[in-house]
Amino acid sequence: MSTASVPHPAVIRPQLATVSIVGSGLVALAVFSSGFVIAEPAPYEVFLTGLIGLWALFGLRISRATAPLLALLILFMIGGILSLTVMADLSDAPIYMAVSGFLALSAVFFAAIIEERHRRLQLIFDAWVAAAVITALLGILGYFGAIPGASSFTLYDRAKGAFQDPNVFGPFLAAPALYLLYGLLTQPIQRAPLKIAGLLVLTLGVFLSFSRAAWALNLFGVLALVFIMLLKERSGLFRLRILVLALCGILFIAAALAVALQSEQVSSLFSNRTQLVQDYDGGHLGRFARHRIGFLMSMEKPLGIGPMVFSTIFPEDEHNIWLKCLTSYGWLGFAAYVTLILWTLSLGFRFLLLDRPWQPYLMIAWITLIGHVGIGNVIDTDHWRHFYMLLGVIWGCAALEYRSRRQARAHRLA
Repeated sequence: MSTASVPHPAVIRPQLATVSIVGSGLVALAVFSSGFVIAEPAPYEVFLTGLIGLWALFGLRISRATAPLLALLILFMIGGILSLTVMADLSDAPIYMAVSGFLALSAVFFAAIIEERHRRLQLIFDAWVAAAVITALLGILGYFGAIPGASSFTLYDRAKGAFQDPNVFGPFLAAPALYLLYGLLTQPIQRAPLKIAGLLVLTLGVFLSFSRAAWALNLFGVLALVFIMLLKERSGLFRLRILVLALCGILFIAAALAVALQSEQVSSLFSNRTQLVQDYDGGHLGRFARHRIGFLMSMEKPLGIGPMVFSTIFPEDEHNIWLKCLTSYGWLGFAAYVTLILWTLSLGFRFLLLDRPWQPYLMIAWITLIGHVGIGNVIDTDHWRHFYMLLGVIWGCAALEYRSRRQARAHRLA
């Protein structure tokens, strides 16, 4: 090929920049669609699958920093595929495992594109906030019957927004709420009204989900965020601002919830849900009994029993992510998952307080992931879209830190 036919670099750069901008916009749209999961496969899966394929055509790069994430998720999926071999009737199990594989791939995708350009973190979180506010509004309006088809956004007299389950809807709102709270604590006061409005919507949405796990997750997230920010910031004045604003926010939210409790419907369900142990937790073959029996059974099943089989043996699903890994992904999947969680949390902890442009996003994702690991003891989280986004954010931020250190070292040696 003659040199005349090769595009000049000055022509290529704007084209690549345009592709990058369009790609980032599509990522934001994909994240936004994660707030609307009425059925599986959801629009999120369909859209993001095409986006990952398109991105791969333009050179999606998996670096050494994100390779362990990919390797562990592959082992996790191998365990899941092996569990299919012990099933007498596959039924919908292959579809279930295909969704698991897609979600695993999505975590690697988010890590890779964040490593390529850290400014995508703001796009991801802005889109997440937009989706959270809209789905929370749907849940709130549906709960009070204020919109047509209100029953589509509630389940068992609990708000679920555009999700299948209130127990997924509530935790989905946690990271966006922390993101708004962080902005409220650090940005100029003139930006506060919109953030306060968004926080009120998300808080009411979490409350009306009547998910005890979501309540605990969001309370833990707020306390952990304020604590870490107090550790990181050295200015006494800034620390005072954080404490004052946090206290005002807590009082304001408490007042809003007090107003909501004036409704007899809300008050009655709240009283019921605040009981620490429900009948389906401690009763015969309740949640805790199933956990004990399930773990004992899994010790004799190295390949697991296959996805969705547990609920055919017992009254309900596992409702415990560790047991879910053992039954649906076998010992190999369980080992890979435990290693992945420990590795991810240790990565986030190492870089948590460093002064970097991506530090706020890492902090929010890390706190939210810890909360999700905690509630995983009473809920299955292996098919939660936002859980894999959290993994991708933490690994992407860690990859950015490794690259930053390499560049600093090369600059010193130059």
